[in-house]
Amino acid sequence: MKISTKLVLFACVAALRLPAGTMNPQTTPQVAPMSPQEKKNLDIVLECWRKVVYAGHVELAPKYIAENLIEHSPNISTGRAGFVEYVSKMSKPVNPIPGKLENPPAVMAAKGDYVWLMFEKEETGYYSDVIQLVRIESGKIQEHWDSERKMPGTGAVVAGVSPKPAMQWNTGKLSPQEEQTLKLATSEFKDMLQDAHLELAPSIMDAGYIQHNPHFPQGRDGLVSVMSKRPGRRPEDAKPIKPEWPDPPFLTLVNGPYSMMVWERKAKDSASKDYTFYHYDLVRVENGLIKEHWDEFVGPTAP
Repeated sequence: MKISTKLVLFACVAALRLPAGTMNPQTTPQVAPMSPQEKKNLDIVLECWRKVVYAGHVELAPKYIAENLIEHSPNISTGRAGFVEYVSKMSKPVNPIPGKLENPPAVMAAKGDYVWLMFEKEETGYYSDVIQLVRIESGKIQEHWDSERKMPGTGAVVAGVSPKPAMQWNTGKLSPQEEQTLKLATSEFKDMLQDAHLELAPSIMDAGYIQHNPHFPQGRDGLVSVMSKRPGRRPEDAKPIKPEWPDPPFLTLVNGPYSMMVWERKAKDSASKDYTFYHYDLVRVENGLIKEHWDEFVGPTAP
């Protein structure tokens, strides 16, 4: 099946498993800790991605997706009908339905009412790490966000509106380990980066920090070196550390050693019109320090 790279469908329909050395570095497949119910929620989403998104069997969409789906992707209109219309543009259904995704998530988890999948993705001329985030309600996908940018050719979309803030849904009860994971992630993204206290890096990050954004060098010192030259992040720009975030994420999910934070951002499309997209930072803690980081970078493919 050949799928147009001009269209983006929930993020990975056309993605290929990347050759060794293409990523910075390629992620070792990982699954975060989950409760039995959270694992059931994850299985619902994985089955939907495999049968409906990847294989194109939109007739199965009602089994997995609520009719009044709240859609936040800048490329897909809200409602199940908008989803079905978008998928239907891709190609004819694949038969038989594959038993597994050609490009499975590199990291995946469910927490409370939420499921998140992190895909490594390659299309013509670039590659990226893309988050797919959904909220489950009554056993179906009720709300969806992704970290995609607006793609040429998708046209105008009707954005969904959430009935209440994302953190007011069930985000799960945190264990002592997860409280520590959250504390470290907050220290990195609020205290160290937003408040410009880079001197905290040795107490927050492992020296062998694994960076999946190719715009940054590997290692803790590499990140500090780059950030120390950026206005707003430099030591001379440091602000007093307070409990409140200068720029808070609208959703934070913590699964064992994993913390994912999501922010709403604005950008301009090819017609210079403003639209909303979603930035995320995903980290993994190991031995009491942040060891690994992903975000929705976009970079050139390897020669």
